[in-house]
Amino acid sequence: LGGRSSTRHAFPWQLFNLLKCAAMKAAILIQRWYRRYIAQLEMRRRCTWNIFQSIEYAGEQDQLQVHALMLLVESCHQEMLKNIYLQSCKISFLNEGRQAKYEQISVPESYTGPRLTFPLSTTDANNLLTAVKEQKTLHARYVLQLLHETKKFLKQMPNVIYLSTAYAKEITICGDLHGRLDDLLLIFYKNGLPSAENPYIFNGDFVDRGKKSMEIVIILFAFLLLYPDHMHLNRGNHEDHIMNLRYGFTKEVMQKYKTHGRDILKLLQDVFSLLPIATVIDNKVLVVHGGISDRTDLDFLSTIERYKVCIRSTRKRKGYLARQSSCSSTSSSSSSSSSLCSPCISSLNTPRRNTPSPCNLPSPSGVLQVPFLDSFVSIAPPEPTREELEWRQVVDILWSDPKIQNGCTPNTFRGGGCYFGPDVTQNLLEKHGLKLLIRSHECKQEGYEICHDGQVITIFSASNYYEEGSNRGAYVKLGPGLVPRFFQYQVSRSTRKLTLQQRVNVAEGSALKALQEKLYAHRSELMTAFQQYDENNTGSISIGDWAQVVESVLRLDLPWRTLRPRLIVFFLMQVTPNFAETLYRYRTDLEIIFNIMDKDNSGLISIEEFRQTWRLFNSHLGVDVDDHAIDEMARIIDFNKDGSIDFNEFLEAFRVVHKLDVKEQ
Repeated sequence: LGGRSSTRHAFPWQLFNLLKCAAMKAAILIQRWYRRYIAQLEMRRRCTWNIFQSIEYAGEQDQLQVHALMLLVESCHQEMLKNIYLQSCKISFLNEGRQAKYEQISVPESYTGPRLTFPLSTTDANNLLTAVKEQKTLHARYVLQLLHETKKFLKQMPNVIYLSTAYAKEITICGDLHGRLDDLLLIFYKNGLPSAENPYIFNGDFVDRGKKSMEIVIILFAFLLLYPDHMHLNRGNHEDHIMNLRYGFTKEVMQKYKTHGRDILKLLQDVFSLLPIATVIDNKVLVVHGGISDRTDLDFLSTIERYKVCIRSTRKRKGYLARQSSCSSTSSSSSSSSSLCSPCISSLNTPRRNTPSPCNLPSPSGVLQVPFLDSFVSIAPPEPTREELEWRQVVDILWSDPKIQNGCTPNTFRGGGCYFGPDVTQNLLEKHGLKLLIRSHECKQEGYEICHDGQVITIFSASNYYEEGSNRGAYVKLGPGLVPRFFQYQVSRSTRKLTLQQRVNVAEGSALKALQEKLYAHRSELMTAFQQYDENNTGSISIGDWAQVVESVLRLDLPWRTLRPRLIVFFLMQVTPNFAETLYRYRTDLEIIFNIMDKDNSGLISIEEFRQTWRLFNSHLGVDVDDHAIDEMARIIDFNKDGSIDFNEFLEAFRVVHKLDVKEQ
């Protein structure tokens, strides 16, 4: 009986051990499955991020290549932008005594928005903020007066602002907002409004891409005037006339202020060019929008007349690309080809990622190797002028990005500025007695990123930048100890209810759609390249060749082998060159050209505007075309014969020229 009893009691323990072992094995299997599932989602998320970022950077430096009629525009597009901007800057800054036009604008009694009085009071700022939340549009009279007062204030500001944390507990630094008003309002809700006790630095790129850029500018400038010692605005690469033409701010202003939009835009150009380009906190922390290079010098930057840089930098461009004698010059080759006024068109001068010829390679000895027949002749590069030095410094500050590797190289993805390594950061910090560099300019998934052994912080404040749920926004606070504290957030109305997989699916779908549009715009080039690898006309090529062709045509630096299963269906379509493909590729550039010709921003090109633009072309190309021929060309493009050219007629002219071009081929 005793034996039976012990056996009877032992059996449940053996069963328990078996069940425990089985449960542990099941838990391990579930854990492995979950880790694999999360890893796959993370891989998809990172791949999606790379697609968004590569397409964004490619858009900033797309080459302007237009057929037939637009070939003339292509050859002098850069000079045209330069001179138009130069003329607008000259008019703006030479006529210092002109009276603001806002004085002549009356505000009707029916206007229900805020009415501002200057100097601004706290009540004015709060009323303005409330009106913006209620989606009320500030009257053009007050917008112009606000910009006029902001311009007067900024003229007195130095290029580099020096702040101290001794007068406030902490200073808040915000990155790119890009027209995302909800992000700005959320920052103010979480962190408090700007005040003497709560100072802010907004680190550039307030406008473009988002739909509420004008509201952001109005709010920031209002608080700048209200708290001039506690609200600070650095210039970003998008506080620029040409960037605004391409990325939406110009269009937004004209839609919201149809009558006075032109005056507002001119005044905004002035204000943007007067924004400081750097801020230093406690003589230890440097805050700039983009980054630095191996030639960045804060003392030199302080001496620049910043509002004249756009004018000066465009005077001597010929032969500039030849000055690539050192790493510093090499990094400037991209920035030199991307004017501060028009960085997005840099690739007109420098094709992207082409293999450099011997004459373009930097020489460690500081001389240029110039090919002459079948030999090389060494010559010393000419010394850059003061104008070029100023231009290079500012472009690097606004356009550069950090990299992991040491050194300073051209920023080929953006087409302006440079990539700077940890050694470049270390050298600059030591030179000026600094400890930390805070910059923005790059969207980060978590809203911020720390690199270069903790010496560089990237802060980005526009959440959902690429797609709903794609990234968080963030801001950073610095106290007297200069220890950064990060605060993350995400403006979201729909994604809170979505699972992680659903959020990844939404972002991935949007990224793949954008990539397919890019493929569509280059599909004839892709098919031609595929056929070169298919020598036996089998209709198929290896995966390696496929990936190599796609990268060589699109140059987006993406994991094409991983993406292939999601994109291969696209290539099964019958592909023949057509106008839609060409228009897909050049529509943005054509819209920029149209907006430049449309000097009064009316949405129509008058015969006189058309004539003036073509006179500019003639002067740069040395082509003698009389006014009669120009007028005849305008009449041909004006299909409905109403005396002006709208954008649809402009595109139709491009379609006709493209069709004739294809027939000739």
